[in-house]
Amino acid sequence: MEDYISMYLPYIPGIIIFLVGSGQVKSWLRRRNPESSTAADVIECEHIIKHDSRGRETMNYYDITAEYFQPGTMRRVQRVVKSPTEYSRGQQVRIFWGRGGEPDRLSVKEDEAVFHPLAMMTGGALLILLAMYENQKREVEAMICLTLILVGAGAGLLWNYFSLRRRNLQRIDAEIIDIYTRQLSQGTKILKSDKFTYYPVVKYEAGGRENIRRCSINSSSIKTFRIGDKMNLYYEASTGAVLEKHAHIGLLLAGSVIFLLGVMAGLSILSVVM
Repeated sequence: MEDYISMYLPYIPGIIIFLVGSGQVKSWLRRRNPESSTAADVIECEHIIKHDSRGRETMNYYDITAEYFQPGTMRRVQRVVKSPTEYSRGQQVRIFWGRGGEPDRLSVKEDEAVFHPLAMMTGGALLILLAMYENQKREVEAMICLTLILVGAGAGLLWNYFSLRRRNLQRIDAEIIDIYTRQLSQGTKILKSDKFTYYPVVKYEAGGRENIRRCSINSSSIKTFRIGDKMNLYYEASTGAVLEKHAHIGLLLAGSVIFLLGVMAGLSILSVVM
């Protein structure tokens, strides 16, 4: 039994990363399709909070009523979309049409992923090959996979850093006005306490307009975020996008170190082959 575990356990990280990447590729292709979404104007925003029988909060979101021109007819149509972010009346958003029973959604997440979805899939596939070659004791092939993983990961981090630098982001101040609490699990005989995740809800001004949004950053500790505390967001004036991250120097350092490790691993392959 232990032999099977030691043989197949190294495959798990690669399989997980590959599956996550494949799901992100689907969303990425949809965003690139102009027919999958349309521009709209917010005309109403209603805050919805629901509780269970014990009074615990189970749902916290905004019903956004948006108006847009129906493709083909150019007739103005209204649609209600659930969103974790509050929008002000007249604010421009983008509605992505739901498919296969999925609900419509707003393009509220302006932060780009650290790694491109195709790079995630490739990295997952290389991790699977790495585990296979290690089990087969094929050291050269395993080292090639490791080199490609490290070089690709380092290059991805560096690309992300310089992409954020080119966007000329402006730092804006945001104030935490509320804490959204999401319950992940209830206490049992084994897990003695309930598990929660906490998200800051912030108010900020961008483009001459005051906005409220629930951030995607979160914490399992209730003490991480406090109402009244300040945090930084990053505004791109050319597109009106508001991001939660910027070109941090740590991203540059991490990318450089990982890339150099990959180069060193590649050089070690040459020493083995020659």
